Amino acid sequence: MIEPLLRVEGLKTWFETPAGTVRAVDGVDFDIRQGETFVLLGESGCGKSMTALSVMRLIPAPPGHMTARRVVLDEEDLLGLPEVAMRKLRGRKMAMIFQEPQTSLNPVFTVGDQIGESLRVHLGLRGRSLRRRILDLLEAVGIPDPGQRVNDYPHQFSGGMKQRVMIAMALAGEPELLIADEPTTALDVTIQAQILALLKRLQEERGLSILLITHDLGVVSQVADRIGVMYAGHLVEQASRERFFTDPLHPYSRKLFEALPHRGKRDQRLSVIRGSVPSLAQPFKACRFADRCDFAWDACQGQAPKWLLAESGHYVRCHLYDPEIAPTRPHTGQDNGYRSPLSTVQPTGQALLQVEDLKVYFPIRKGILQRIKGYIKAVDGVSLGIRRAETLALVGESGCGKTTAGKGILQLLPVTAGRVQFSGEELTRLKGRALRRRRADFQIIFQDPFASMNPRMTIGDIVEEGMIVQRVEGSAEVRRQRVAELLRRVGLPPEIRDRYPHEFSGGQRQRICIARALAVKPKFIVCDEPTSALDVSVQAQILNLLREVQHEFGLSYLFITHNLAVVEYLAHRVAVMYLGRIVEEGTVTEVLQQPRHPYTQMLLEAVPMVEGEQKSKKVTHSGGDPPSPANPPKGCHFYYRCSHAMAICREQYPNAVQISATHEVYCFLHR
Repeated sequence: MIEPLLRVEGLKTWFETPAGTVRAVDGVDFDIRQGETFVLLGESGCGKSMTALSVMRLIPAPPGHMTARRVVLDEEDLLGLPEVAMRKLRGRKMAMIFQEPQTSLNPVFTVGDQIGESLRVHLGLRGRSLRRRILDLLEAVGIPDPGQRVNDYPHQFSGGMKQRVMIAMALAGEPELLIADEPTTALDVTIQAQILALLKRLQEERGLSILLITHDLGVVSQVADRIGVMYAGHLVEQASRERFFTDPLHPYSRKLFEALPHRGKRDQRLSVIRGSVPSLAQPFKACRFADRCDFAWDACQGQAPKWLLAESGHYVRCHLYDPEIAPTRPHTGQDNGYRSPLSTVQPTGQALLQVEDLKVYFPIRKGILQRIKGYIKAVDGVSLGIRRAETLALVGESGCGKTTAGKGILQLLPVTAGRVQFSGEELTRLKGRALRRRRADFQIIFQDPFASMNPRMTIGDIVEEGMIVQRVEGSAEVRRQRVAELLRRVGLPPEIRDRYPHEFSGGQRQRICIARALAVKPKFIVCDEPTSALDVSVQAQILNLLREVQHEFGLSYLFITHNLAVVEYLAHRVAVMYLGRIVEEGTVTEVLQQPRHPYTQMLLEAVPMVEGEQKSKKVTHSGGDPPSPANPPKGCHFYYRCSHAMAICREQYPNAVQISATHEVYCFLHR
């Protein structure tokens, strides 16, 4: 039998803190074979990234310390090596791609210098051979015009291009093991598809072994050979991709699948995992998932489950599969909360919001006198309408103008041209006090809840602030009661009002932001990527909450996102945006099941599918990045990326074509 490239046995990584010993990784066993992709899957805080850093021996000591029976890479025990020997292995035999390329790249060095550092240290390259190898790596990861871009700095690259540079740096030393920590989390579906296809191609060409860390089941379905599910510092399930997606065994794994949104669940509440990951600053003597499990019984609270072989190659840590303990379980049904019906509210009446030919341009200034030399056309003629109690999803790649359009509608940015009518009143004409008074009717939920809250204010003050400014409630006591009511409404205890934002998880912070938005009794809310950085279980909680408050208060939403599964579950209509303009609009069924614009089709093809029947999904390459909004093409903006482009597309921008009473598309293919 061939030995695995990497074998990890009994890995423990603990940190000594004032609160006690934090058992971040608490007895993890797995192996990775040559040319295999092994995925670590689980919620934030489960120990996935810490496991990867432990394998790389990048744990700070003190306060951290590692122990293991062994961590062997290509027959070499990593824990027995001194630090000087580990430095030779890092980048040479094993390399890591970190989650956030912007913070991982040095802003004061060119990308060529940063890739070249590894080549000089590990391969001893200098001069022309060094430069030639740098250019080869940039070309291998799909950086266009590498001869020019090699001298650019990280800030001159898009998010997807930065991630490609990180991959080039990781590959520079020709490693055998590549560790990728959430490499696609913050990327659009098209860029994500490119990065995953790139990793797969490089793996096939070089025989790489990959340890991939993610919480996205779609990504797992597309690239994994084997999967390890982590929870509270250790593995609870391990199986091949086919077995895992056909029949997940652990209750935690099943809950992750049940929490996924899609159109088949539109009339149901999404399944949520109650509670949160337990504190790792405690010794565990029972099942770590017991308090959140629908199947738990007395044995789960009193005894830790064993690591069991349930089927050939399928391991699970659960009493349900222990022949000695499972018979003691009482015969009670599981909680099928995800099937509970959710009352749906249908849009009614005339448009609450009507936007016509909205334009938001940003001037480009150059020279000592800062004269205007051009404009960035972030939003370039957007028209849309939203009725009462309706959700319109605005989708598209990063940089297409979605967030700018939302802020322009709310008059948070100066509008260059166009009309924004809210309840029949023209918002673009309101100034000063008149606009401030009107703001009670429309609110915004930002993508990053922590950045949108004042860290020096308590939760109670944050929620109450809008009521004071808008004079929504009279006395301080009435406002206090209203804050308590709102916190309970979003699933948080009123006692948290005296705590500060840093004391909460990401999902809890987003709930607080929703309570703040509801405090002034709005009619319309712009939701700007409110679930993009959340785990699937926390995302389900937020989506359920948004649906419930929409039904309760009759709210209208402009939901900005690039997650099309969320759109299928939440939205009534969809508008697809590309380079400052809407290219297709219609009902969810029309746009997502019968897309007419090539750009919409490309977005849908790039979405990774959660399917057990196929090993991976063919991904259509997007044909490069969108053009600059400072210099958009003369004709159709999608011309240079479109596989159906015609001569007329290069010269003219298409007019709207009405496919049905509710479905229109801007494309010459449907004239």
